[in-house]
Amino acid sequence: MKMTNEQIVGREELLGRLSTGRMWDVAVIGGGATGLGIALDAASRGHSVVLVEALDFAKGTSSRATKLLHGGVRYLAQGNVRLVYEALRERAVILGNAPHLAQRLSFVIPAYRHWDRFFYGMGLTVYDLLAGGRTLGKTQWLDSQETIRALPTVRREGLVGGIRYWDAQFDDARLALALARTAVQQGATVLNYCVATELLHEGARVAGFTCKDRETDVTYVVRARCVINATGVWADGMRRSDALGPAAAFKERVQPARGAHIVLDKAFLSSNEALMVPKTTDGRVLYAIPWQGKLLAGTTDVPAARPDADPVATNDEVSFILQELGQYLDRQPTRDDVLSTWAGLRPLVRPESDETATKAISREHDILVSRTGLVTVTGGKWTTYRVIAQDALKACHDNGLLPKLADCRTQELRLVGATDDLPAGALSRYGSEAELVQELPGADIEIVPGLTEAMVRFAARHEFARTVDDVLARRVRFLFLDARLAASCATRVAEILREEVSSDPALSEFQRLATQYARAA
Repeated sequence: MKMTNEQIVGREELLGRLSTGRMWDVAVIGGGATGLGIALDAASRGHSVVLVEALDFAKGTSSRATKLLHGGVRYLAQGNVRLVYEALRERAVILGNAPHLAQRLSFVIPAYRHWDRFFYGMGLTVYDLLAGGRTLGKTQWLDSQETIRALPTVRREGLVGGIRYWDAQFDDARLALALARTAVQQGATVLNYCVATELLHEGARVAGFTCKDRETDVTYVVRARCVINATGVWADGMRRSDALGPAAAFKERVQPARGAHIVLDKAFLSSNEALMVPKTTDGRVLYAIPWQGKLLAGTTDVPAARPDADPVATNDEVSFILQELGQYLDRQPTRDDVLSTWAGLRPLVRPESDETATKAISREHDILVSRTGLVTVTGGKWTTYRVIAQDALKACHDNGLLPKLADCRTQELRLVGATDDLPAGALSRYGSEAELVQELPGADIEIVPGLTEAMVRFAARHEFARTVDDVLARRVRFLFLDARLAASCATRVAEILREEVSSDPALSEFQRLATQYARAA
């Protein structure tokens, strides 16, 4: 269905809703996968919902995933069958609700020992059984020649065969954007660049927060029956501001863990199938995935000292990925081959022992309701964002913070742009809205391959984009794919944004960021 002008809700209207002084049912702080999933779930049930995000939607962790929707083969090896089963179910839901942003993908594990081929083949057969009717394809045992045909640039010396299995990949930032826009269609108010500045308490209960629009410096008071802290790696900071007891009694819940990625030319793995390294030297899984015409490789898992909106991959992390990947390819990639390098911080739930390595910490989510009624959601993974939202709302109901108006509807709620008839090329990211993009000025003016002037205007008019970073990092993924290419078109993107939005497009800030992403040494 093509969006009409009547369906477009602008920033001014959304800000206007904050100044009414109304009592909201649900107020969410944080516009990543978790917060946006909660906002959509609550709004679709009939609750009045407001969500504020200090930066851009999915600016942090939620745009920096390995772009996989999966049950977690590693979690199966750890014996966490329930999490695997849940994630496989949710994988199917996302594929059905956002087919323009998520598609199935085959993975091949090269084997250099017969025992490895047997071991991983048996494990992935169990993976198929857990998927049941939601399986995306049957696990296949490949001989050495079949493995080479699947991965023509795989290292051939000592290769005895491989295993092919199926999972899915997605565009994380655009899925977050689709959640935000669908939530608005359901009646929610969602605002980026609107920072929560202070929690409000009435007696011993949290009753809302104040927030400031970064563009106008206007402060708003948001009163709500239920306040949800979905700030990811910043969650403990929000909890600390809510705590009414002595500081010594406060216990941190989040352990940030950094995951780094690099992007290479697809020639290093000239295949439409992904390579999975089942066990790196530090005991992790490593992926090399064809993504939007490039090869995405990662990830690492190391503790991070503090939250950061733009964490930097260390030299050691880049070297680790290059070294581990090179053991499985016929040509060793070097730092000079890296097109972009970036990292994200996972908000892992802190274990009882601080000595536990981050790779061993559970990826399950955690929900905590404080004595004041603040609901904090931490942990989890993109694939299960919808379950996290359901559980968060259940906690609100169970603790008497929110009346239950209806059951969850999001399992069959298709997101903005969803269509099974995808347009070709770069327009596929817009799904059913591709025609609307093509109607805007500049549809036939290409800034660089894969980006037209009309796409920039669409990002500003329909997708909440305010800055060059919003456009080139998350509305289209150029910063993540090729930082130098992104820098080359930034000036023209800024010029168009100045025509479309009232805010500063922050060109110089983006140029500094592109330099960081382009740094491979």
